[in-house]
Amino acid sequence: MELNLKKPIVFFDLETTGINIATDRIVEISILKIFPNGTQESKTWLVNPEIEIPQQAIDVHGITNEKVVTEPTFKELASKINEMIFDSDLAGFNSNRFDIPLLAEELLRVGIDFDMEERKAIDVQVIFHKKEQRTLSAGYKFYCGKDLEGAHSAEADTLATYEILKAQLDKYEDIENSVEALSEFSSHTKRADFAGFILFDEDEDEIFSFGKYKGRKVEDVLKENPGYNSWIQQADFPLYTKKVLRQIKERMSSPKTPEMTDEEKLKALQQKFNLR
Repeated sequence: MELNLKKPIVFFDLETTGINIATDRIVEISILKIFPNGTQESKTWLVNPEIEIPQQAIDVHGITNEKVVTEPTFKELASKINEMIFDSDLAGFNSNRFDIPLLAEELLRVGIDFDMEERKAIDVQVIFHKKEQRTLSAGYKFYCGKDLEGAHSAEADTLATYEILKAQLDKYEDIENSVEALSEFSSHTKRADFAGFILFDEDEDEIFSFGKYKGRKVEDVLKENPGYNSWIQQADFPLYTKKVLRQIKERMSSPKTPEMTDEEKLKALQQKFNLR
């Protein structure tokens, strides 16, 4: 089943120097962009991470320091990557917890703003785990009946993820074929940031998920202890988490427009259309 799209969606996968969102770097990125009319655009880049690739990471993806030493840095590729994804929803395998937050860190680090406010995110792994509890290779075998050749190659993993999602739509009639429904189904706890340091409570208010203020509303904490924001901004938290916290603080300092009464709304409409 083909995806029911209202806007482009980008499937992507990263190979990296490690799993720390705040400090590790991308060594390979593969992007598959699907347009609503069904056309596709794809690109894969090796990336010089400008830091040493640990042997533990090399053992997983096979990308050595020698292999990427002459490749472009992320800063050199960032504008091209951003151009491919800026108008798109995002999808991947374990992407909500790893690929999207790490990509956001890399973009923010080189001065390119990144925000999920106008995007939806589909994590194919979450759908898979909710339904079958398997790995990517097993999922590819289960849904597509194929062995995943070249596993831990960003390009192979990206293509497999796209094929799995389409097969999931064929298999599970109770999953709606829309980005909005898939995004909601493939999410766990609703997060304000990617790393899960700031969550949403049942009232859709941001709350801290860690430390001495765990479970407290962010706005209440910042009013009570303004220095807490400064501490987080200086500490080793992900850049996107810091950005979300700055946005909340800016929102708190912005004057709120009072809600208009029905009488005021009617008067405004009369003035707009010169009615009496």
